[in-house]
Amino acid sequence: MHFLPIFANVADRRCLLVGGGEVATRKADLLCKRGAQLNIVAPKLSRELQALTEQGRITHRAGHFEATDLDGCWLVIAATDDPAVNAQVAELAKLRGLLVNVADQPGLGNFILPSVIDRDPIQIAVSSGGASPVLSRLLRTRLETLIPTTYGQLARLVESVRDQVKAHFPSGTQRRRFWESLLQSPFTDLVLAGRRDEAVQLLQQQLASDDPKTPIQGEVYLVGGGPGDPDLLTFRALRLMQQADVVVYDRLVSPGVLELTRRDAEKIYVGKERDNHTVPQEGINQLLARLAKEGKRVLRLKGGDPFIFGRGGEEIETLVAEGVPFQVVPGITAASGTAAYAGIPLTHRDYAQSCVFVTGHLKDGTMNLNWPMLAQPNQTVVVYMGSLGLPLLCQELMRHGMPAKKPIALVQQATTQNQRVFTGTLATLPEIVRNANIQPPSLIIVGDVVKLHQTLAWFKPTPVQ
Repeated sequence: MHFLPIFANVADRRCLLVGGGEVATRKADLLCKRGAQLNIVAPKLSRELQALTEQGRITHRAGHFEATDLDGCWLVIAATDDPAVNAQVAELAKLRGLLVNVADQPGLGNFILPSVIDRDPIQIAVSSGGASPVLSRLLRTRLETLIPTTYGQLARLVESVRDQVKAHFPSGTQRRRFWESLLQSPFTDLVLAGRRDEAVQLLQQQLASDDPKTPIQGEVYLVGGGPGDPDLLTFRALRLMQQADVVVYDRLVSPGVLELTRRDAEKIYVGKERDNHTVPQEGINQLLARLAKEGKRVLRLKGGDPFIFGRGGEEIETLVAEGVPFQVVPGITAASGTAAYAGIPLTHRDYAQSCVFVTGHLKDGTMNLNWPMLAQPNQTVVVYMGSLGLPLLCQELMRHGMPAKKPIALVQQATTQNQRVFTGTLATLPEIVRNANIQPPSLIIVGDVVKLHQTLAWFKPTPVQ
């Protein structure tokens, strides 16, 4: 992704449009609506452009493009039906350091025009980076149906009282929380229903009841980020991710999930790797409490579910002891997500009537597990954090009675486009994955249910290059 989404102020700026046909007409409409000083160069104009000329909204030079047409310009759009002319315009404009767009040839220019949902003063831009303008328009059409036209009225009402709110709340954090609370209250519904006076009355009541001298209350959101695919987040998780002031996250949170947190939130990495704990667990516990006591809304974002090998219980024990309010949002745990995306049911009437979750984290070079319990028949064993100790895991399970031919799978980065599934038996899988360069996170599934992988596998990832 090479394009930075920005909104440029073209009001009273001298802009040049080269071309006078249908495509140029659409571009001219966009620029004129936003107050640009638009000059068009073209041998002839469409009927709509001719009308704009007669109204004095644009100027027109009849003829072919010349380099001098760029003099004094701030922005240029080439929209002729001649690729050579468009390329010439783009080359000369870029030599002058101008913003230039070439219709249907995004690679020639240095900016692109998105599809726009206009709810003045609210604008939402949708772009495919030039890859598929039709797809962008289809997405825009879908969004148009979800966003009432009255959202513009809501924005203008908010703008009209911003100074009053700013005077009432000296702190930017206080103002942000006031607006978040207000805009998620009946205030918004009243405005959208055309009941502006009632909405203003509610706003004033809310302002009067909010004492700016009241200390800001902090809180911790302990949120499960799921196994990797952002689409598996809960609605509640996403809502809290968007309103947190600080994000404390670990190594198992996928980039796609982290991307959905509030962009201007402070982000603190506390990931743990083998023999390398960026921040000790007790330090993380105290960090969460301290940040919340500073009045911040703290998102503790974990991979999977925070209460399944996520040490979430330890963290909220500290919060309880420190008197810090918190919420817990479950996530799809790695076992469930991995099994579903690998086509390996954790239970099945013909193969497994129970399922056991264990952590395979090595301690002092060994795994301290209840091997006789894990080696029982007709059950599925799911091993978290076990890739390093895979040879030992297989060896001990066989030593405690599990047959060497017992099916076993190792799944890397499940539910993401980098998912890889390796299957074998207790006797063969360690050698199968020995040179596979397994990337964390990974999960191991042991049991006859692994036999179903070849038949039930439905997820076909496309590895990210």
